[in-house]
Amino acid sequence: MDKIKEIIENIVNKIKGDPASLKNFKDDPEKTVEGLAGVDIPDGAMDKVVAGVKAKLAADGDGDGDGGIVGKIKSLF
Repeated sequence: MDKIKEIIENIVNKIKGDPASLKNFKDDPEKTVEGLAGVDIPDGAMDKVVAGVKAKLAADGDGDGDGGIVGKIKSLF
């Protein structure tokens, strides 16, 4: 599990530092994670990694001004 957390943190840092990666992640999360991870992620773990990256970006604000959770709530209305 620590390896997955490490991969998530690494990917989040890369996405936060590169607006193009953020856009790519929003468009195709799995493909972007595969490209940024630098390691082969088994299909069973891929869902966990993508979900972890999404959660971390939402908690931190994802860099596009939606404020993380605020953006999620706005989409409900």
